[in-house]
Amino acid sequence: MTRDDILITARTEIGTPFRHQGRTPGWALDCAGLVCHVACALGLEYFDQQGYSKRPSGGLLEAALDGQPCLERVAIDAMQPGDVLLMRFDGDPQHLAIYAGWSDVYQGEGIIHAWLQAKKVAENIMTDEWRSRIVRAYRFRGVE
Repeated sequence: MTRDDILITARTEIGTPFRHQGRTPGWALDCAGLVCHVACALGLEYFDQQGYSKRPSGGLLEAALDGQPCLERVAIDAMQPGDVLLMRFDGDPQHLAIYAGWSDVYQGEGIIHAWLQAKKVAENIMTDEWRSRIVRAYRFRGVE
């Protein structure tokens, strides 16, 4: 599995409508559903935790990522394309994105994520505001 495999898989879902706890590629995904889809499509072992609130609290999302057999923590300053980013809007971390790396299309770094405000899976430029939201970075195990 390569970083390109991760990004290609995530990008196939761009435009998929956002739905809280959505787990149906092409139909409805949330940010965790997008990460689950990528893991599943690449044949990686993962645990899908459902039943979470729209604003997970108490470190629930971070604990769920730490318990994933297909992910390992990496330093934020060492993140590479295809890594999963745990992000915070306010309070506890509540959002996931896949780091897309540099894109000539928008002349900057990007993220791929299912985002409520966009109402769909989207690829956005990594602004300073998005970068300031990153709490942790995780890498899929076995990336070449």
